[in-house]
Amino acid sequence: MTAIQPESLTHEAASALLAALPVEVGPGLSEAELKEVERRYGFTFADDHRVFLRAGLPLGGSWPDWRDGDPQELRDRLDAPAGGVLFDVEHNGFWYPGWGERPENRGEALQLAREHMLAAPQLVPVFGHRYLPAGAGQSGHPVLSVMQTDIIYYGNHLADYLHHEFGGPAVDLSRTRASVPFWSYFLGGTGTSREIVLTAPHDPYALSADQAVDHLRMLAIEQRLGGMVGSDQLIQAALVALVLDVDTPALRVLAGLTRNEEPLANDLFVQVIDELDLAPSIPDTQPAARWTLVRWWLQLIANGSLHPAEGGHLIWYEGWNRLGHPDALLPIIGWISEYDDWTPDYTLPRDTYRDRIIQEARTLLNGPWPPGS
Repeated sequence: MTAIQPESLTHEAASALLAALPVEVGPGLSEAELKEVERRYGFTFADDHRVFLRAGLPLGGSWPDWRDGDPQELRDRLDAPAGGVLFDVEHNGFWYPGWGERPENRGEALQLAREHMLAAPQLVPVFGHRYLPAGAGQSGHPVLSVMQTDIIYYGNHLADYLHHEFGGPAVDLSRTRASVPFWSYFLGGTGTSREIVLTAPHDPYALSADQAVDHLRMLAIEQRLGGMVGSDQLIQAALVALVLDVDTPALRVLAGLTRNEEPLANDLFVQVIDELDLAPSIPDTQPAARWTLVRWWLQLIANGSLHPAEGGHLIWYEGWNRLGHPDALLPIIGWISEYDDWTPDYTLPRDTYRDRIIQEARTLLNGPWPPGS
């Protein structure tokens, strides 16, 4: 677990970083307090993280309060990176190649992934969903922004990150390199990198033949964009379509596949798309395809078929990020961010932000498309 080694963070440098933060900063954690946190939660702070927290403890908002914070909230934040990976294993077809062959049964795959995640290096929250790897005797690790398996660099090291997030010299992340096992996979390390693309959880929400066909079309778009659409999702979508009186020869076969026959699903799905003549309605360009998916995710949020947070993350990472951050989506991204960062200190209940995501989804759907055009 070798980190990039900048000049070691000193107490003086950490104090200067803390003084520049737009938040209240409490007294730094004593060595006894740091050791108690490490004992309670079962990890050790990286050296630069330890120096930073000894110089002062940022308070409020999305800063973890290692002195007086709610123990369960802190545990949840420590567990969140692994939990996000497991969510994508269960719902989005993610599988890490180093775990070997994925079991066909989703529950068995999730259990195996859970066992493997116990060995993944611990990530420790710095602010919000920005994390540093744990580990005494180490410093200089890049700071990572972690949302499920959408993981990106947010600073070459802790000082860089604080400038990036809160203002300071521009950060050049082009030469940043991942420095810990497993998490490196998502960032282009270990020689096994590949683009991780999320797909929407596909529950049998369709209530009409038209909705079922639209569902199949969206699966085809997600595949074209490189999304990890599982065979079980294709079979389920075909079965729902068949029940709703959509009928083609390949669809009937696809809907009836057994677990042992799942490898046939993709080829049959290609035939279904041909038999339903859906290819002409699949956008040719990536931007158009992504806007089509964004609209669909908004519809699922608006009609209650997709949780606003799950759909919101899809819109954020697979829509807004990949479309070059269009201004028209900024309001919904803002409400998603508020929902993610919510703590009991907020003056409004968390459900308020969920409702605002839903309302903004409806506003976008009722306006021009693509929005802002």
